[in-house]
Amino acid sequence: MGIQRIESVIYRVDDLAECVRFFEDFGLDPVERDETRAVFATLAGQTFHLDTSPRDDLPPPLEPGPTIREVVWGVDTAAELDALVAAVGADREVRLGDDGVHHTVDETGFGLGLTLAGENGHEPAVPRAVNTTGHVTRWNTGLSSVGKVRPLRMCHVALNIPKEGREEAVGFYTERLGFIPTDVVKPMGVFMRCEGDADQHNFLLCHRPDRAGANHVSFEVPGFDDVIEGGNHMIAQGWQEARRLGRHTIGSNVFRFIHAPCGGRVEYAADMDRVDDAYGTRVHETAPPHHIWTLRTSREKNNDN
Repeated sequence: MGIQRIESVIYRVDDLAECVRFFEDFGLDPVERDETRAVFATLAGQTFHLDTSPRDDLPPPLEPGPTIREVVWGVDTAAELDALVAAVGADREVRLGDDGVHHTVDETGFGLGLTLAGENGHEPAVPRAVNTTGHVTRWNTGLSSVGKVRPLRMCHVALNIPKEGREEAVGFYTERLGFIPTDVVKPMGVFMRCEGDADQHNFLLCHRPDRAGANHVSFEVPGFDDVIEGGNHMIAQGWQEARRLGRHTIGSNVFRFIHAPCGGRVEYAADMDRVDDAYGTRVHETAPPHHIWTLRTSREKNNDN
């Protein structure tokens, strides 16, 4: 099955304390911390790294300021890992690190890692019971706040790439690493999923901004209420929302984006489309609307009554 999931994401940051506060507010658990770096984990066991050191073992950043340095993908078997490392290493150096990750670069210059996928020890999330006329699943019980929102996993990464060379950039992932293009939006970018996952996309290469850099990392949460309450909590803690609450057209997931001090944005996501090989590759000559809906209001800004 090849690549199963995102295993880890590494960012270079300037203000470690601010970034740590952001991701603690976001709902991630710190598993390591010292003066130069911090590591957080999702409930699925993936890791998210914040590092202030130069990290000469990684390729140079592709944009000024805090930004993404490397995305590491988890592979199901040692044999598959060896095959992917050989495919990637056909025309570039691949270095095996002490962390068990094979480090290299993609066509744009982003750091790319390959390693064995870790175990997902988290029990599947149970959706909240929902009532509608003719289909009642919650009797004699009211709902309350979901409490502290806890991201289940990193479900996708989006990177910005230059328009020039975009076909080669996508081909590197599809031809060598087995990513499956799901939606090709010619004016904007290519959505892809890895072989071992059914999400409509785990990866997006976006050429619309015509520059290389971090776009966003998306974290799946159990449901609609978690997206809303998680975003509300981030705003209450002083962080800046990047988009209004909405539901995407491609992928169908409910979303809420927050500007992140590590660079780019992070997304709370829920209810993503799941697809299999029957979905095929859908080519869009023009860009579909970004969203099916976003939250609108006619109430005055400070009128809470």
